[in-house]
Amino acid sequence: MSVKATDRAGRRCRNRVLRHGLLQGLLAAMLCMLTSQAFAAILINIDKPTQTMTVSVNGETRYRWPVSTGASGYSTPTGNYAAFRMEKMHYSDEWDGAGMPHSIFFTTRGHAIHGSNHPGMGTPRSHGCVRLSLKNAETLYSLVESHGMGGTKVVVAGSDPAGNWAASSAPPAVRTRGQGEAFGPTETGQRAGPFRGLFRRRQR
Repeated sequence: MSVKATDRAGRRCRNRVLRHGLLQGLLAAMLCMLTSQAFAAILINIDKPTQTMTVSVNGETRYRWPVSTGASGYSTPTGNYAAFRMEKMHYSDEWDGAGMPHSIFFTTRGHAIHGSNHPGMGTPRSHGCVRLSLKNAETLYSLVESHGMGGTKVVVAGSDPAGNWAASSAPPAVRTRGQGEAFGPTETGQRAGPFRGLFRRRQR
């Protein structure tokens, strides 16, 4: 092969390498941009000893809120979890249809982060879920909804605070008519307590 032919072959080889390298670089950059926008890494850290939640997005702390984890006998399980289900308004089958607004579920046993205006925020008073104020729960729900559950991790850490803590919940539904009087077809008992029926399903 002549010197000129060898030079031409060398230039073609270098050009191919440059083209392929540039293409791979562009693809990697595009993939990185798409991934960071659609699947931002959201880390929800729940610290049981201090009853606080810290929310970070891509390593940057965004929020720090008081929470209420499980009371004595209802301890919120420690561990690393992934958010896998969201419901804007969930009703608990286990706890008399109690409303759980802006629920983010993180265990298959039914543990969720949700809004609440039950008393005792900042102390372990729940039946195992992680309670947030109604406003903070809505903020967290919107954040996870906008970025996607795919990158949302939930970490529950530490021991339950010392002492005996009773779970706080709305009392069962009470009658609004006299003893022995039946409700009409469209009437329901009114729920007392913090939610006062606001999040309870209408009975038929």
